[in-house]
Amino acid sequence: MHETFEHTADLGLRIRAGDLEALFVEAAQCLFEAIVEDLSTVQPLRRVDIVLAKDEPDYLLFDWLKELLYHFDSEHLLFGRFEAHVTEQGLTGSAWGEVLDRSRHNLEHEVKAITYHGLKVEKTENEWLAEVIVDI
Repeated sequence: MHETFEHTADLGLRIRAGDLEALFVEAAQCLFEAIVEDLSTVQPLRRVDIVLAKDEPDYLLFDWLKELLYHFDSEHLLFGRFEAHVTEQGLTGSAWGEVLDRSRHNLEHEVKAITYHGLKVEKTENEWLAEVIVDI
C-alpha cells in the first residue's frame, strides 16, 4: 500500500508493506505513479538491473529510487514493474518499462530529485513503513 501527500513545493510518498523487499517495490511503484498518470500504460519492454552495496534501509531506499529516477531523466524510461531483493550484501533489483511515448503516457508530476528531507524506513509492529519526500 502506498500514497502521496502534499509537502510545501514537494511531494511526499508514504509506503507500507509486509516486508522490506515489498516496501522497495511499492516505493518504486509509488514514485512512478507520481510521474505518469496511468502506470498501466507502461509496457515492460526493457529491463534495467540495479545493484547497490549494503547500507542502512533508509539510505538503500534513497539510492534505489535515485537510480530509477536517473534512468527516467537520462534515458526517458518509464517503469511499471519492479523486483527488489535485499540481503546482507545490499540490494539487487530490476525494473521493466519503456521509453516515454507522449502519445500514450500522460505525465503527472515532474519529479526533479529524491531528497533526504523526512526520509525514513522503519519496522513497526507488523509492517514496514517508509516516507520519502521528492522535489517536484
